[in-house]
Amino acid sequence: MPICKVDGVEVEFEAGMNVLQVAELAGKEIPRFCYHERLSIAGNCRMCLVEVKPGPPKPQASCALPAAENMEIFTDTPMVKKARHGVMEFLLINHPLDCPICDQGGECDLQDQAMGYGRDDSRYADNKRAVEEKFMGPLIKTVMTRCIQCTRCVRFITEVAGVPEIGLISRGEDVEITTYLDKAVTSELSANIIDLCPVGALTSKPYAFNARPWELKKTESVDVMDALGSAIRVDARGSAVLRVLPRVNEDINEEWISDKTRYAVDGLARQRLDQPYIREAGKLRPATWSQALEAVASQIKATAPDRIGVIAGDLQDAESMKAALDLFRGLGVQSIDCRQDGMALGAGPRESWLFNSTIAGVEDADVVLLVGVNPRTEAPVLNARLRKRWLAGALRVGVIGPQADLTYPCDYLGAGPKTLGGLGKSKSDFVAALRNAKAPAIVVGAGALTRADGAAVVRAAAGVAKAFGMTWNVLHSAASRVGGLDLGFVPGPGGKTAAELVARGGADLLFLLGADEIDTSASKAFTVYLGTHGDRGAHRADVILPGAAYTEKNGFYVNTEGRVQQGVRAVFPKGEAKEDWAILRALSERLGAKLPYDSLDQLRAKLFADHPTFGRIDYVAGREAAAGLDLAALAGKEGGGTGELSDAPFVSAVSDFYLTNPIARASVTMAECAALASGAAKIAAE
Repeated sequence: MPICKVDGVEVEFEAGMNVLQVAELAGKEIPRFCYHERLSIAGNCRMCLVEVKPGPPKPQASCALPAAENMEIFTDTPMVKKARHGVMEFLLINHPLDCPICDQGGECDLQDQAMGYGRDDSRYADNKRAVEEKFMGPLIKTVMTRCIQCTRCVRFITEVAGVPEIGLISRGEDVEITTYLDKAVTSELSANIIDLCPVGALTSKPYAFNARPWELKKTESVDVMDALGSAIRVDARGSAVLRVLPRVNEDINEEWISDKTRYAVDGLARQRLDQPYIREAGKLRPATWSQALEAVASQIKATAPDRIGVIAGDLQDAESMKAALDLFRGLGVQSIDCRQDGMALGAGPRESWLFNSTIAGVEDADVVLLVGVNPRTEAPVLNARLRKRWLAGALRVGVIGPQADLTYPCDYLGAGPKTLGGLGKSKSDFVAALRNAKAPAIVVGAGALTRADGAAVVRAAAGVAKAFGMTWNVLHSAASRVGGLDLGFVPGPGGKTAAELVARGGADLLFLLGADEIDTSASKAFTVYLGTHGDRGAHRADVILPGAAYTEKNGFYVNTEGRVQQGVRAVFPKGEAKEDWAILRALSERLGAKLPYDSLDQLRAKLFADHPTFGRIDYVAGREAAAGLDLAALAGKEGGGTGELSDAPFVSAVSDFYLTNPIARASVTMAECAALASGAAKIAAE
């Protein structure tokens, strides 16, 4: 490896690194505004100046200068200090004195670096430049007079998000960052530019003037808005969650999160169930916990086990599903299901329902076939990884299913299962590329697996994967799905599926564990709803038991690649609401079938003992384990019964990205985004 000196200390570095990266390897802090390790190099803020030898006798922009063998780098010489003072002085010529009212105050790179590298005074007394505000939608607040033209937002939207709707116009003193045609940014990742902005030019519109960073309690947790399990930080003050920010996790979300993950949190405070309810004479009335639990227990005792059904929702933690499973299996109930969308998978080896390439591993694929999935709406962060791989010039993507703008070019092969079934006989360019691929992968979405012919689709997709040597991947859209399947939260011998349970006459008692995405209108069963919001599941419930949202409890979630992650409580449950497992534990005592754990630690000990995969926190088996997956068996009868492929085209499992769960549907911000996306709200240009 090449070697250079940084302030007299020898440092080994990889070929291709720039001077800034080498200086950081040596432990030297280099100030910067425009440089970001995940974006292309712009070199336009000039804050990262250093002195190098051999080289011209003037400061050099370290971000844009490749490091070389035997180069000497000086980061703290008088020349460098004077240059940085000058750059900071220029940056502050037109920057307004907004710190007392700026939402970036306390988290502002310009503020911090002005203290560390700036002068203690200014020689400029001229009037400052003013710039008109821009409209970027309901999520991003703009104060463009503060902008220092670092172009981080432009590069992110263009390169990572793949929706080039922000750009730099004019020249010289008139230069401005703006959206073209003054319209809202349409990317599902748009709000990441708020984190990237080093000044207060782009801030969070819903969070504006709510709090200062030092007032907030910061809790590291995981996201449940999709099945990726992105690493997040939940910031709360008192009992209110005020914002969600991304954490760096190279294996999953890098440092990006979707707009839904970031902004659906205002739904945590709206339409909440904060006390038990019992329906009497067609109307719900408030009740005590004792009354509600007694009403549920008496109904369960009076109902035969084969007439009871339990359905788990998309946001459930593993502990609540484990408690429900132990309780109702102990009562002899076999009709238990976590697949409220009717997904065909749930039997056979664990790898059959996992994203075996792993989220980070898709960057190793050279050809990817998407079947019945739109990753841009179902997993925006994963879609950004696919685009990243395509930008590197090493990925070809084929699509069978919904035709959508994925932000990178695709080979559209067809709309439905017939195309999938005939892929092996096709002579298209994509199939030729698939045959020659070194690391091909297939990604099957929930939209392909939740149909009436879902079992046949599984067989067809597995057959294609085996024929072309592809890694088998299932992209789920529900955060709880893999955890539920790992637990065996599926019908036992003689049990009914979720769809059969909600049909007319399917059950006499339905226990909905946060299940809001299934239509129960045809069922006449006595319905118990344990959940957080007055959403679909609670609308016709006979008894409502208020549970805890994902920010209000400690719980395990298993993401689509099979990685067990721990969600951490940031605030306490609302009102009289309790943690889900504790409600089930109290109910078990009323039923005379007391569960064998009195604390979360005891519950987890039993969870680990019964299902060892949950004890391997943050571990993912990946392609090595999937190599042993018998795709021939998955494509045979064991893969999901019989049935023929239908002619109906595949549709995405996510019809409205912003309104996919009870928390998002209760969010005012998500409602605004959904209205804008559907065209119901006028854009500024109109």
